[in-house]
Amino acid sequence: MDRKTILSELKKVLAPYTENKELLNGITEETDLIKDLKINSANLVDIIIDAESAYNIEIDFDSAEKMYLVGNCIDVIMDKMNQSA
Repeated sequence: MDRKTILSELKKVLAPYTENKELLNGITEETDLIKDLKINSANLVDIIIDAESAYNIEIDFDSAEKMYLVGNCIDVIMDKMNQSA
């Protein structure tokens, strides 16, 4: 799975937690989940759980701490998918 595909699928994971859905259309790997998408920091745990389910991976605490930019989320997801392959 490539970065572009994960980005597209990640939008679906982020959608329930993003109040302004128009912001999702313009996300890039530099998009900050809290500052740019205005996602409540408490919802980051829910996003991680949803990503684990969507990609059939387990995200440990150290990896979860890195997931504040969309690009970092993609890095973690790809890394975990490669580990489980």
